[in-house]
Amino acid sequence: MATPLTVSSSLFSARRKRRLEVVKAAGNTYGTHFRVTTFGESHGLGIGCVIDGCPPRLPLTQADVQLHLNRRKPGQNQITTPRQEQDTCQISSGVVDGLTTGTPIKIEIHNQNPRKDDYREMSMAYRPSHADATYDFKYGVRSIEGGGRASARETIGRVAAGAVAKKILKQIAETEILAYTSQVHTVVLPDSLVDLEALTLPQIESNIVGCPNPEYAEKMIAAINGVREKGDSVGGVVTCIVKNVHRGLGSPVFDKLEAELAKAVMSIPASIGVEFGSGFAGTLMTGSEHNDEFYVDEHGRIRTRTNRSGGIQGGISNGEIIHMRVAFKPTPTINKKQMTVTRDKRETEITFPGRQEPCVAPRGIPVVEAMVALVLVDQVMAQYSQCMLFPLNPSLQQPFAPAPAVHQSHSAALSNA
Repeated sequence: MATPLTVSSSLFSARRKRRLEVVKAAGNTYGTHFRVTTFGESHGLGIGCVIDGCPPRLPLTQADVQLHLNRRKPGQNQITTPRQEQDTCQISSGVVDGLTTGTPIKIEIHNQNPRKDDYREMSMAYRPSHADATYDFKYGVRSIEGGGRASARETIGRVAAGAVAKKILKQIAETEILAYTSQVHTVVLPDSLVDLEALTLPQIESNIVGCPNPEYAEKMIAAINGVREKGDSVGGVVTCIVKNVHRGLGSPVFDKLEAELAKAVMSIPASIGVEFGSGFAGTLMTGSEHNDEFYVDEHGRIRTRTNRSGGIQGGISNGEIIHMRVAFKPTPTINKKQMTVTRDKRETEITFPGRQEPCVAPRGIPVVEAMVALVLVDQVMAQYSQCMLFPLNPSLQQPFAPAPAVHQSHSAALSNA
């Protein structure tokens, strides 16, 4: 017969097991229908992602992914970290003969230029405003070199997955996601100088800072170079727009589209704030000044004359351009001497001797685009499964309209299968 102590211990073990089964304390996966898990550390063997839920028969090659990885890789110019990495991707599952199979897609990028000695001092002392301390507080152990999972290098997996999401959105509805640097420190690009309807990727990538206005791009580059020479860093803002957004994405009450987008972009390293449409400036306006009045365009579609809502109303996309801004803090890893404490709780000074990013905003551009794409693909799948099973109300609801090339590619794939 079991003693009371044995029974009590058994009950405790059973309860603990149930808690472990319920609580998924991982935090490395995003999405409900289009699920993305990133893996790897900054100075480990490699970094990447696993995509689960990608539709089958999507044309996909390594070149499709590499195009976006090249936009975020380090060492391309004087305003980014000098770390040299080719960031060449390899798709090792989920794609056969250039088509997705509907099974998990694994994309991996091997690290080629780790410099672990740069982080020797980090093993003993915490960098101010970095995740060094909080990772220790949570786990009691951490990957020292480069910040491990807290490093911006983790975003490679996001960009790789975002490349797949972008291709899906492009083929479903010609949806285009574009982000650009709109502020570096005190240099602010006025909204009036950017025509969002006409904005193109070549305009954004015409300079190393990713600003579509050449005059302000030069000011931003000068600001970054100035602070880099001092061994310091500055923050910035990335503006992101989405054209040709399907109407009806997002759900009330807790799964509003802007809530999902906010969570996604606020998960990016160094992000500290997000605004939609008029943002905080809207608090300075009256309702009559801020409201987006409706009208019917020449195609019989209900539109808004202005877009202070940023393309989202009541948590649901209205078909106008989604307009959002993401703020990034100054990079915490700098070459200046700072006060901190060691892991054994002694006060000390610290200076980071290695490679630093004077402003993360420019390289954050493809990461913001990727996270927005992941949200929208997940929302498209949710919309399709809930609201597209039965005949639509054609006067109000918008059907998905794949580009003709998609039908041709799929037909050819099926005929060759």
